[in-house]
Amino acid sequence: MSNIKKTFGIAVIFIIIVAAFVIIQGSKTNAAEIDLSNPVFSDFNRILFVKAQQGNVVSEHHMIDQYFGFNAWTGNSNGLFILNNVFSGNRSVTNVLQNSYCENGRYAGNKLQGGGFLSPDLSYDGTKIVFAYTDGTHSQTWNQNTTYHIFTVNIDGTNLRQLTDGKYNDMMPAWLPDGRIVFISERRDLGAMSYGRCHQRPVPTYTLHTMNADGSGIRCISYHETNEWWPSVDNDGMIVYTRWDYVDRGATHMHSSWITKADGINAKPISLNYTNTGASSQWGLGNVPMMQMQVRPIPNSSKYVAVGAPHHFECYGSVILIDPDIEDDDQNSTITNVTPDNNGYPESGSGQHKYGSPYALSENYFLVAHSPSNNDHYGLYVIDRSGNKTLLYDDPNRSIQSPIPVRARTKPAIIAVTSKPDGAPSDIVMNLVNVYDSLIPFPDGTEIVSLRIWEPLVKTTTLATNPMISYESTESIWAGKNAKGLLGTVPVESDGSARFYIPANRPVYFQAINQYGVGIQTMRSDAYAVGGQHFQYCDGCHEPRHQASINDHIPLAFLRPPSTITPDPVLSASNGSGERSHFLSFPRHIQPILNNKCISCHNGSRSPDLRQGNTDGNRWFASYNNLKPYVWLYNSHYRPAEGWNRVYPRSIPGLHGANASPLYQRLASGHGSLSDDELHTFVLWMDTGNIQFFGDYHSVDQQLNGGVVTPLAH
Repeated sequence: MSNIKKTFGIAVIFIIIVAAFVIIQGSKTNAAEIDLSNPVFSDFNRILFVKAQQGNVVSEHHMIDQYFGFNAWTGNSNGLFILNNVFSGNRSVTNVLQNSYCENGRYAGNKLQGGGFLSPDLSYDGTKIVFAYTDGTHSQTWNQNTTYHIFTVNIDGTNLRQLTDGKYNDMMPAWLPDGRIVFISERRDLGAMSYGRCHQRPVPTYTLHTMNADGSGIRCISYHETNEWWPSVDNDGMIVYTRWDYVDRGATHMHSSWITKADGINAKPISLNYTNTGASSQWGLGNVPMMQMQVRPIPNSSKYVAVGAPHHFECYGSVILIDPDIEDDDQNSTITNVTPDNNGYPESGSGQHKYGSPYALSENYFLVAHSPSNNDHYGLYVIDRSGNKTLLYDDPNRSIQSPIPVRARTKPAIIAVTSKPDGAPSDIVMNLVNVYDSLIPFPDGTEIVSLRIWEPLVKTTTLATNPMISYESTESIWAGKNAKGLLGTVPVESDGSARFYIPANRPVYFQAINQYGVGIQTMRSDAYAVGGQHFQYCDGCHEPRHQASINDHIPLAFLRPPSTITPDPVLSASNGSGERSHFLSFPRHIQPILNNKCISCHNGSRSPDLRQGNTDGNRWFASYNNLKPYVWLYNSHYRPAEGWNRVYPRSIPGLHGANASPLYQRLASGHGSLSDDELHTFVLWMDTGNIQFFGDYHSVDQQLNGGVVTPLAH
């Protein structure tokens, strides 16, 4: 028996050794060196890249904070560099700015050194670089020394010029085919600074802007209410970028790729704007990346390459391909991970932070910044889709970012700019073909008679808890739905069509209203028109992305002049006629009705107690807190295991606001003997979706006293 055991043991050991050998050989095969004689490498022999100091000075590991100038990787050895003779002979490195002195602006006569460099882009003829630079003073304040500014320089280091300056971060520039530059900036003309809603620190909002090649003519082309990142220009001349869609959504919802024209018209998602993969991970996103970042086009392809990045860390993760031609299944149909060695996606799965800054040479080959040991040190590599990779350059004391082949590129067709920046922004015509064209069907018997037009209000205070706007703010000090103003309503024709004016340069969203004045379907995104734009079209209300409306007639609304927005009579009378956007606040609009019609019974002897009572730590009335169980809330209904971070992002027709609230059903049955205007006021309050206590972020004392407050910004 012992001999049998001994023989068996030897056999097991032999099998283990053979298996290990096979695994090792397979691993070697999967991680082989790339054949650099492949024709895909034949039309360039130099690579532009950024050197940045190793390590991390970001106090908050976050998708937004990493791009504030005072969080930049700084150091005297940072800069723009070119790797020469990449595929022929001995490689060498050139410092583009070694002998460069700025020719204009605040830096005139000085070198750019000691600070941080970010996001270079190369002109279509391969001769000029546009990039962002900051002195990077680590003071966590916003001034000209702590923010990124945009510069241009010739590829040989001559003609270094400053294009932007000031207290705003201007960054991530990219050349447009007509010679202008698209970039990201905090300098939005909204009447006041705009801050994020889920931060316990100042986190300004930055979005798309354009300017001329000399820095003149700066113009905001995106009035989205939350942050955007990394614009580039695709093969059709369209701007592709990342957008954080955050209207009535979970705080860590997927941040997806978007596309727009060169003047900001017709912004729309490419994929995964309504991610739904259940609650199988920390943030409920499963094996879907939390962000599609650094989106770039792939040559001779309709696909894009990007980083599958985390929310709470810098922009590193897996390299992904995005296919906009595939029907989006709200999961992974449009996404391919070409770096499986990264073990999935960071934060939403078990992935690491090994890859960044992908630049596609084809659908199979990519230049990347890569950290094999996932240790914050990144070298310049070329990889392919089979898992092979080759190191092209590494500096043991610096990390590599943003590799770009130095070569001429085919310039896409110039898309005509159809909006004009001159003069005051005018209202534009929105054309809706059929409101009933919806991915999720409307309830049987639904009759939509109007659209209610809401405006997400700009957060003008810096901390998420200042003030606590609504019930859902209490679930976390980092949570918060938008405060919202109501512009009014426009009619919908019997065939579901509508044609109406919306104001330019302001984010809005639409809500489909039935014959009883109650919201049935609502957007959880925003739309906007840019100044000088003439018209915009919408097929339906959350219609399938690849499907056009099918009509056997001209939509009825298209046969008449556009409607103008009719302000809501209840709010107009309450707030005065001077405001363009009227918001609801509990002290001004709801508590007076409770006082007049409800507290004679609901005075503590009958639940709920609707007396105003003393304010709590949020400065809310006791009556407001007591009504929470009777109103419909996104987080309560769509809550997964993770809670407020992740709620189902699609709106389900009929399941929203007043229509889904027990309070409305009770009041509509005649309880309380409310007048039509009083019932309508309750409907508006519930149809905000967030059931807000404060209507805006400022003048809290005035709001508590029932006073009229005008939004500081639009």
